[in-house]
Amino acid sequence: MAAGGFCKLPNGTVVVALNLPSPAADAPAGVRVLVHARNRARALTRLRNLGLRAIYLRGNAAPPTPDEITAVLHHPDGLIWRTNPDTAALTVELWHPIRALLGPPAKA
Repeated sequence: MAAGGFCKLPNGTVVVALNLPSPAADAPAGVRVLVHARNRARALTRLRNLGLRAIYLRGNAAPPTPDEITAVLHHPDGLIWRTNPDTAALTVELWHPIRALLGPPAKA
């Protein structure tokens, strides 16, 4: 189960934030994924359709920050990620489209 949360916007849509283990073998320990959708169920469905099958949102322990909401609203896909921020580091990583995390589909 992933830690995360959501925020309902004034227009009725939601932004869902999830802390997930990284699906890439050579990537850092975890990623923070943001999804903008009509409702929570649709946001999780968008992630499941990309191959992240075991995604559930229980509670609202880690809702998106205002900066994260702004970032996902200004992205054309409404689906972005970055590595979990390290509190000791002073560098800030930019947000990436989800295609950069999942990469091209494997050929059989």
